[in-house]
Amino acid sequence: MTTQTLPYKVKEAELTILRAEHLGMCFGVRDAIALAQREAAKQPLTVLGELVHNATVLDDLEQRGVRFENEPERVSTAAAMITAHGASDSARARAWAAGLQVSDATCPLVHYAHEQVRDLADAGFYPVIIGQRGHVEVRGLTEDLAEYDVVLNEVDFDALQSHPRFGVVAQTTQPIARVRSLVDYLQVRFPRAEVRFVDTVCRPTKQRQQAAVELAQQSDLVLVIGGANSYNTAELARTCGEFCESVHHVQGPVDVRAEWIPETGVLGITAGTSTPDETIDAVEARVREISGVLLPTHRAA
Repeated sequence: MTTQTLPYKVKEAELTILRAEHLGMCFGVRDAIALAQREAAKQPLTVLGELVHNATVLDDLEQRGVRFENEPERVSTAAAMITAHGASDSARARAWAAGLQVSDATCPLVHYAHEQVRDLADAGFYPVIIGQRGHVEVRGLTEDLAEYDVVLNEVDFDALQSHPRFGVVAQTTQPIARVRSLVDYLQVRFPRAEVRFVDTVCRPTKQRQQAAVELAQQSDLVLVIGGANSYNTAELARTCGEFCESVHHVQGPVDVRAEWIPETGVLGITAGTSTPDETIDAVEARVREISGVLLPTHRAA
């Protein structure tokens, strides 16, 4: 591994900050936020659920007049929006039936996952979704299916009933290494079954997971920045924990505790796909404040 100093140069210190090569907000989240801001500027808007799983982003939208409601029947504005996590056709139909003008902020890579699971089911494969049961994206992937299973580990696979053909997709924010391992396990579990796997894990997730591994391998402490209920951020923290003994999931600078920060060594920073750049910068600034010195920042590569 090598490190590349970022363009700005500051005073050398005994503690080095290392940012992951890939971290923070992905294009799908940026596009969803931009769409919500544009729509809210035109007329009162209600988002059907959390647009993204980040409190800072949601607070900013609320200040712009955006409302949030889970049930379309309870929406009081004329306009509503599907979140970046997507929704089932039946959920969209409920919104239309409620008379709402519906705009769609679904990430294109989530749309792709919807298409793949639908095609597998239409082709006669029993749908298996590798993901977190109850997560909004997973609900969107499964609500239109007549039958399916959601699995997250080998114990879940052990509970599956036998089917001649399994069609497997994954929640877009699942670690790809876990997904491939579970697909292999499914084939061993049902050796006579036909298993068709379509990789629906999104590229930003793959990039951030791999970058998190490289970061954690070089760090004495890793701060993982993202919303408390952000699944992909939690997965980044879990991944970092496999390679670094000291890992903390923080939502923002106020969560950073002075006793965590070492006087020497390498402090790594990564962030989930719904974390704004300014939040990442604020966390790093808080580390600098605690340390009492200007810290050189590097990019892991």
